[in-house]
Amino acid sequence: MRTAQFTEPAPAAAHWSVGEITVHRIDEMPLPPATGPWLLPAATPDVVAEHAWLRPDYAGPDGVLHLDSHSFALVVDGLRVLVDTGIGNGKTRANPAWHNLRTDYLERLAAIGFTPENVDLVILTHLHTDHVGWNTREVDGAWVPTFPRARYLTSRAEHEFWAAYDMDEARSGMFRDSVVPVEEAGLLDLVDVPADGVDVADGLRLLPAPGHTPGQVAVRVSSAGSAALITGDAVHHPVQLAHPEIGSCVDIDPVQAEATRRALLAGLAGTGALVLGTHFPAPTAGRVIAEGDGYRLAPAAELPEGP
Repeated sequence: MRTAQFTEPAPAAAHWSVGEITVHRIDEMPLPPATGPWLLPAATPDVVAEHAWLRPDYAGPDGVLHLDSHSFALVVDGLRVLVDTGIGNGKTRANPAWHNLRTDYLERLAAIGFTPENVDLVILTHLHTDHVGWNTREVDGAWVPTFPRARYLTSRAEHEFWAAYDMDEARSGMFRDSVVPVEEAGLLDLVDVPADGVDVADGLRLLPAPGHTPGQVAVRVSSAGSAALITGDAVHHPVQLAHPEIGSCVDIDPVQAEATRRALLAGLAGTGALVLGTHFPAPTAGRVIAEGDGYRLAPAAELPEGP
C-alpha cells in the first residue's frame, strides 16, 4: 500500500475560548470523500440537501460529507491535556487512507507549546484506530509511548470490553502498536465513569457516551461559567444534529448510540455551551440550536490568531 503524506505548511491552530481555557484543534488530516457515505450511509445527498446550513463547510455541493481527523489540546488546572490522538504515523493499517501515514501532527502540537515531554494527560474517548494512533511512535524499531510523562486515561468499561472481544488481525495489530505499549509502560489509567460523570481535573469531566462503543466518553470542559463538550464519536458529523437517528455503520449498539446522541444534544441545545466535534471539519465548534424535530449547528467564531 502507498504511503499517505499530509505535510502541507499549517496555519495557526484553530482555537476557541471556554471561559479562561483555550481549546486548540490539532489537525492530522482530512478524511477521504468516500468516508462519509461509508460511515453514515443514511446521510444521503438528498438528506444533506434538506439543510442549507450544512453547505459549504460540512458538505460539498454534491452532498458528500466532509470529515476530519484531529485532536483537541488545552491547559486545565495547570495540566497540558490532549483529547484523542488520531491515526498516527508509520502504522500498518487495513484502511489505505490510514496506512503508513506521514503527517506533521507533532509539529502542529509543538506550535502551541505541547511537546512529547510536557504533555501531562491524554484522554482517549474510546479505543478505535483513529483515536489512539499517536499514543505511540516508532523508536529504534519499537513502538513506545509518544508522551512518556503523561497519564493516558480511558474508561474501565471501554478497556474491559475490548480485552474480552474476539478481535480480527487488523484491530489486534492496532492494540499491539498503540495501546499495549502504553499499558506495558504503566501509563494507562482506567477510570470508572458513573452515570453523572467523573471529574479528572478542575474543569475537566468525563461523561458516559456509550453506544458507538460500550465505554466511550465525552469530555466536558468548564471555566468561569462557560462550557464545551468534546463529542468523541457520539456525534461524527453535524448532519446528525438535524437527524439524530442517523447512526454510524460501526456503532456497536446503534440503539444506545442514538439515545446517547439525543441526550447529549438535548443537554446542549440553547445553553450557549460549545460542541466540539471530534471529526467535524472547520469551523468545528458551534452551539446547538433546536430546529424542527432536530437541531442545527451555529458555528462559533475562532479567536484571532495569537499565542
